[in-house]
Amino acid sequence: MSVTLILACLWVIAGAAVACLPMRYQYVPGVLLLLVAPVLIIFIGRDLGVIPAALAVLALVSMFRRPLKYFAARAMGRNPEVPK
Repeated sequence: MSVTLILACLWVIAGAAVACLPMRYQYVPGVLLLLVAPVLIIFIGRDLGVIPAALAVLALVSMFRRPLKYFAARAMGRNPEVPK
């Protein structure tokens, strides 16, 4: 197994661990995972090809759909409500 796949598996495990935390404790580790994801996806695309990278993007969007909607709304100048 390549180093890229090992890192991707560790990222998924970290994401599952963060999801088990209460909402107020998810923000910092969740944003860190969200920032690391594009770098990891680029490495997946470089080492394994476009299809695995596209699947990783779909998995990322599926896991982080609410934070991505929040950041998209902020980028468009809206003031979305933060979940409690």
